[in-house]
Amino acid sequence: MNQTSVSEFLLLGLPVQPEEQGMYYALFLAMYLTTLLGNLLIILLIRLNSRLHTPMYFFLSHLAFSDVCLSSVTVPKMLRNMQTQHLSIPYKGCISQVYFFLLFVCVDNFLLAVMAYDRYVAICHPLHYTIIMRKEPCVLLAAGSWFFSCVHALLHTLLLSHLSFCADNTIPHYFCDLTELLKLTCSDTSLNELVILTEGGVLTVLPLSAILGSYVCIGATVLRVPSTKKICKVLSTCGSHLFLVFLYYGTLAVIYFFPSSNNSRVKDVIASVMYTVVTPMLNPFVYSLRNRDMRLALGMLYRKGVTFTK
Repeated sequence: MNQTSVSEFLLLGLPVQPEEQGMYYALFLAMYLTTLLGNLLIILLIRLNSRLHTPMYFFLSHLAFSDVCLSSVTVPKMLRNMQTQHLSIPYKGCISQVYFFLLFVCVDNFLLAVMAYDRYVAICHPLHYTIIMRKEPCVLLAAGSWFFSCVHALLHTLLLSHLSFCADNTIPHYFCDLTELLKLTCSDTSLNELVILTEGGVLTVLPLSAILGSYVCIGATVLRVPSTKKICKVLSTCGSHLFLVFLYYGTLAVIYFFPSSNNSRVKDVIASVMYTVVTPMLNPFVYSLRNRDMRLALGMLYRKGVTFTK
């Protein structure tokens, strides 16, 4: 009887005090702009520098583009709400935000696994690297990541769109989170939860298993003939990727695997900020500061810019 047609939802935003809104607005605006400029710079460097036309940087450019899109799905709306205090989002806009959020999170998930496989081939099978990681397989791996991510996001969005929502339209988050929307519906969500548990679990466990398997093989290969030089080279090659893997899956684990507490909303929002704002922002710094090729490419671009201005 209380069921109604919801035309919009209210996003409560970050759990901060009103007097702190201005400070957090400036902070997240700076982080978002850093994410955009940093990741777009990575894409530009890889595009312009022929030394970076390798499988690893090909996948990195896709990861950088996905991170830009992931932040752009949620952060601009959050900043607008903080500035105007207009907390509503249309129903169609909310459903669209769910789709694109799931899409880019899943793309990141797949690309991290593909990049781990690339490092595995480079270290464990160096003589066959150019044969295994040819242009065609690399394009196929990247295209497959985007295709299966689209299917994953579309499946959950279609199931969500068939649900009816009650009078309560308040979402205690800064974006339309799928789990929060399922709590508001009056319909039976058993099918949605089953798909999240099975299909969503498989698409999380398989890439994570591929990452762990790749690094176990890399570790075994290095330890067969241990040497300080070889270990340092492996760490310099894989360190950046391992850091992002730890940050990405660590925040997902905080949300979905650790038990909720009285401050579960605060915990979920902080973890969401980590993988929608912080991780995409750190991506350029991790790969540019720790990677010699990226630093050289950045230096060459800077020198060309200085020469052009003169």
